[in-house]
Amino acid sequence: MKRFITMLLMLFSVVAQASTGQGETGKDANYVVAFAQDTLKNDFRRAQLFEVKNELEPHRDIQFLYSDAQGKTSLLIHQIKQFIRQRVDVLIVGTSDARVVVPVIEEAHEKGIKVLILDRGVETKRYTSFLNSDNVLIGRMGGEYIAERLNGEGLVLLMEGLKTADVTQDRTQGFMDVMAQYPGIRVIQRTGNYLRKDALIEMEKLLAEGVQVDAIFSESDSMLSGIRAVLARHKIDPASIVSVGCDYTSEARAAIIQGSQTGSVLFPLGGKATVKAVLDLKAGKQLPAHINIPVNTLVTRGNVHHVKPVF
Repeated sequence: MKRFITMLLMLFSVVAQASTGQGETGKDANYVVAFAQDTLKNDFRRAQLFEVKNELEPHRDIQFLYSDAQGKTSLLIHQIKQFIRQRVDVLIVGTSDARVVVPVIEEAHEKGIKVLILDRGVETKRYTSFLNSDNVLIGRMGGEYIAERLNGEGLVLLMEGLKTADVTQDRTQGFMDVMAQYPGIRVIQRTGNYLRKDALIEMEKLLAEGVQVDAIFSESDSMLSGIRAVLARHKIDPASIVSVGCDYTSEARAAIIQGSQTGSVLFPLGGKATVKAVLDLKAGKQLPAHINIPVNTLVTRGNVHHVKPVF
């Protein structure tokens, strides 16, 4: 039994190390920044990480490390512990679970590592700074636009992201607060975990049940892309359904121009703001406990040619 447990631990260690990468910038630098990212399978999370990497590229005196937890919170915790043992100067964390990661984040903070929580919040205040956008506002913007397009009546699908992420909870809250003002609108909720595949599966189930919706609010453009693929397979014109996503990716931009997606709420990656925070820390500056990254743009066919996608 001991031998079996040892082999499992060795295998887990190999997986963890295999999903940890190192940027070329500043390999011999003394100042080390590490990004422990939840997953690189999610388009937004991958682009977020590489925006940080690219913004740090000119700073040859900073070494950049990163890890991919492949959507597994246990692996994310293990990778953060690795970065703690390496005594990195700044740790950036993108998590899928606001609660489970708290002990390891507090451990990093207690050991003097500057901890930046990016985009998704955690249930502790023992970190350096939390950088995010107003996700309640994002949900509200999507809800108000859909209610207006439906003239206050219809069946709406809310495709939610990860249930354990505060981003999801806030977007849902903002959206449902608006929907509560329209008694003629009924909302059904499904979970797509911010992944095309999961949203695709959920949409297939709905169509198999004979459900026909008038509008869709998807908490990411990636999930909305999966939904469109299902609609096309069932010969349902996506243009016949009011559909609003979040993030505003290049794929969403093309779909809006084509007419197969109605709109998208632009959601900043946050990488640029995070690197500014890193450089301020390196310069010895004090950061506020919360840094707000403004969000106020709903992209539709009316302004799609004037707004640059986030990636």
